[in-house]
Formats: sequence, C-alpha cells, structure tokens
Amino acid sequence: MKADRLLSALLLLQAHGRLNGRELAERLEVSIRTVHRDMDALSAAGVPVYALRGSRGGWQLDDDWRTQVPGLDEVELRALLMAQPRIVGDVRLAGAAERALGKLMASLPVSLREEASAIRQRLFVDTTAWRGTSENVAMLPVVQEAVWRDRKLTLTYWRAGRERVERLVDPLGLVAKGSVWYLVAGTAEGLRTFRVSRIADATIIDEPSTRPADFDLAAHWKASTEQLLDAWPRYEATLRLDPDAVKWVRMWRILWPIDASDTPDADGWLTMRVQFDHEDEACFVVLGLGPRADVVAPDNLRDRVADQARALLERRRATTIASRS
Repeated sequence: MKADRLLSALLLLQAHGRLNGRELAERLEVSIRTVHRDMDALSAAGVPVYALRGSRGGWQLDDDWRTQVPGLDEVELRALLMAQPRIVGDVRLAGAAERALGKLMASLPVSLREEASAIRQRLFVDTTAWRGTSENVAMLPVVQEAVWRDRKLTLTYWRAGRERVERLVDPLGLVAKGSVWYLVAGTAEGLRTFRVSRIADATIIDEPSTRPADFDLAAHWKASTEQLLDAWPRYEATLRLDPDAVKWVRMWRILWPIDASDTPDADGWLTMRVQFDHEDEACFVVLGLGPRADVVAPDNLRDRVADQARALLERRRATTIASRS
C-alpha cells in the first residue's frame, strides 16, 4: 500500500539522514521513478523533504523535523535494545520486530539514535544451541494471533512420547522460558501447557475463546511450575568423586556435600549426594565417569554399576580373543 510505503520512506530518511534514489528504491523494492513520486507526495503533505544534487546528493529531511519519543531516556533505551528481535525465534515475528525497532530508532533524537546504533553493534543474540539444534516455532505466529484475538485454536500436537493428538483449545497466553515457547490454554480436561515446538499444525477457529475472568498468566505459570518441580521424579545417590569429576557433575546435577565443610578425604576426593531423574540415568553417569567415581549408596545402584562394568570387561575380552583367532 502507498501509505505504508510513504511511512517506510519517511522512517528510512529519519534513520539514515540522507539516501539517494537508488538506495531508497532498493530498500522500498520499487523503481526510482516511484521514489520520485513518493518524495513529491511527502512534500505535498507538508513533510520537509528535499533533494541535494551532486555525487553525494540524495533525499533528505529537514534537520529540525523529527518525531520525538516522549519519556524515553538512555536507561530505558538500553533495556529495550537488550530485547533483540531474534529472541522471538520465528523469522516472520523477528522481521516484524526488527521493522518496529527500526521505526523506533528513526524517531529518536540524533544523540539517542547514535547511541542505539552503537548498542546494537555491540550486542548479538544467537538462539541456536551449541549442538546446532533450536526450537521449531513455525506455528508461533498462528498461536500468537489466536492468543491476541481470543479465538479458539485446533492443534495437532506431538506428546513427549511421540504420540500425535488433536486438540481444540482456548488460548490464554504465551510463556517464554529461556528460548522455549509455551502455550497455556484451556481444554476439556482443564488448563494445559503446550510446547510450541511440538505443535505440528495449528488453525484458528472463528469462534471466541473462553477465558476465565480471574485468570492470571504469571500466577498460573508460577504455580504450575512449582507443582511440576514437586512432582518431578528424583533418584538420589551418594557418590565419592575425584576433583575433576566433581567439577563435571556440578555443571549438570544438583549436589549436596555429605560434610557441611565440603572437605576432601585423604585422597582429595569428595563424597556427595547427587540427584538424578531415575536410576538408569545415575548408572549411565557413573559408568561414564569410570575410575573417577565410586558409588557409596544405594546398594542396588552400586551392584548394577559393578555388574555392567564386569559385562563390559567380559565383552571386551571376548572381542579381543575373537580378533586374535
């Protein structure tokens, strides 16, 4: 639409100070002739835009003509710019957020605009995990629209056990926990939380969603999170660990020292209580640590680790004998 294009042209000039016809045409994805017509339209509307001739010429706004952002100080600006558009995860939403941020920066006074540009050059948000994986939030824009418009939503959802289910839900709110997005919604079974990356498909139904009058998203999330943590499966083991193993385990697990002073024994090892999700996980970790860890308790974990270590040794011996024969 022409009105949108004129606004974009105006904001580009505010943000960059001066742009020639070719630069404006490329950014607006129009012809240079259209740019000239748009500049005439802005001028006719009372916007003080003028052209400078020569090799360094171009289109420019009057230096004193600028829309100010009331009440935005430097501290608020820095805090706002910390919320980089990439954080939203979805390309379309990030693009929209980037355009909105561009409009904001264009309306800033020169001093704040230069500071904002410097801040953005010194801040980068990488939402990709170290192992190259990231959340698939392709359905986030659809879910977001349903939440904003208070419309029912049909979901095709993958449960944790890879079971595919269909759901008709009343969207109530979106929660971002780290780089993971969750949808809180009402269902026939009560309030439920859906991980957006597990939504295979989503369709907005043109029917108002049902929203509890006293629903508080932040309070609900806090209560449901506490309930989840209380119900989370726990398997506690007491391990004797060498210093390197202690450092490694501290990165991944909750540890409690048996001795409140956290004092190593004569060999420099520490005896710690370690919390796991289940026995299989505890066995996997202890076997992975090899000679750097001993199981103190419980007895069934110590016996299981010993049995698996013996089985591994016997298999290695059999493989060696077979390769020599």
